[in-house]
Amino acid sequence: MDWVLSIQKAIDYIEENLTEDISYEKIASLGFSSSFHFQRIFSLLCGYSLGEYIRLRRLTLAGIELSRGGRKVIDVALKYGYDSPDSFAKAFFKFHGITPSQARAEGSTLKSFSPLSIKISLEGGNTMDYRIEEKDAFNVIEKVEIQTTENDENLKSITKFWERAHADGTVDKLEDLASDKKYLFGVCYENKNPKEKTFEYSIAAICDNEIEIPEGFRKNTIPKNTWLIFTCIGAMPHAIQEGWKKIFSEFFPTSVYRPTGKFDIEAYPDGDTDSADYLSEIWIPIERK
Repeated sequence: MDWVLSIQKAIDYIEENLTEDISYEKIASLGFSSSFHFQRIFSLLCGYSLGEYIRLRRLTLAGIELSRGGRKVIDVALKYGYDSPDSFAKAFFKFHGITPSQARAEGSTLKSFSPLSIKISLEGGNTMDYRIEEKDAFNVIEKVEIQTTENDENLKSITKFWERAHADGTVDKLEDLASDKKYLFGVCYENKNPKEKTFEYSIAAICDNEIEIPEGFRKNTIPKNTWLIFTCIGAMPHAIQEGWKKIFSEFFPTSVYRPTGKFDIEAYPDGDTDSADYLSEIWIPIERK
């Protein structure tokens, strides 16, 4: 339950700061997770990205202000984070279907995007395939890229990273070097500098301690942890997206565990990722509340 309340605190922070420079890291800290982690879960649960939510709420309030009259368009644009009247006008028209100037006219029709409110409801009765495991530390060899949460860029760039890794031989190289060939991992590391909107994401495989590291790769140690391991059944990426949604909408709100937020892993075994029977896993390091 405390996890659900923390999400509401994050939403309240957004609402209280819609005319300010909103920190994604601050939002995520209220949700007890990394910036990337919070954005991903927010998108899965709500159906739109964190950046889109903030943008639509700001445009809603901007429309209300303009409809009341007495405010210059440029003043409203600056108030809600737009650097120029042109960029504000384009975004405003895309959402409301009229220009900011037209919104000032009496009787103009505007759209409204209401704020989110977290409510607890009894749903489901669904079966979830998961297990809790203690795992000793293990080594991975990985290809790492720096991702950014700026303008929700990471939601697209990670997919592109995997596409490049398959095309340029990175995935083949990792499979050759792996000591345990059961999985390829997608590892998301926490942002260690709250002032930066970046984090490390890697495509990785388990390796031996004595492995010779090729240029462009690195070896890292995943520390000993208690893991929630959730099994996803179905074609990618839908199955794993649904897995994340179930974990954070059904498991954590009623569980004695919470995610540590240090990192998380998506585990992909060899197989046909388009198959309805494909099995993948989500690994989340957890601790007791």
